[in-house]
Amino acid sequence: MRVLITAGPTREYWDSVRFLSSASTGLMGIEMANAVVAAGHEAVLVIGPTHLKPPEHPKIDVYNVETALEMLRVCREEWEECDAFVATAAVADYRPANPVKGKPEKSDGPVTLELVRNPDILGQLAATKGKRPVVGFALQVEEAEARAKRKLVRKKIDAVVLDSPAAFGATHGDFVVIRANGSMRVLAKASKADVAREILSILVDG
Repeated sequence: MRVLITAGPTREYWDSVRFLSSASTGLMGIEMANAVVAAGHEAVLVIGPTHLKPPEHPKIDVYNVETALEMLRVCREEWEECDAFVATAAVADYRPANPVKGKPEKSDGPVTLELVRNPDILGQLAATKGKRPVVGFALQVEEAEARAKRKLVRKKIDAVVLDSPAAFGATHGDFVVIRANGSMRVLAKASKADVAREILSILVDG
């Protein structure tokens, strides 16, 4: 099995030095790639900017990207040759509509930044999955479980992993794995390595 994995944040620049992003470190995706190769499979890790070092392994192909558009381009290219997809990345929902070159001087008064929606990487790849398993993540705060379930149905994926902002930068956290068949598995105070192995069991065993 060859598993495509997205990880980390994206950076959406509004000038040459400033950007919109999130606190994601990419650790979940890195642990996912490690779990995949530990089980004898291959991984393609598409990872955004992070201070963490991606794993070096002959069965892991690593692609470093910055923006959501770059991540989508690589994922589209690699998806054709992969058997499963796990979307752990915290892709920025929006990007500046009119980024500028250089570093504009500060000005008095409020500044308006026009934003446009970024592509839905998980949704686009899931739409062409066929019988290939796809697992996504849902970072939610209000109505967390209900929103995660809606995401699962809307994107027509096999499972969604519910987590919270507390997962950013942490090695452990509280997760809920919600599957399309209606089953739920609570992973309280679980390591991200444990979560990765739980996801892998879904990919392998269905």
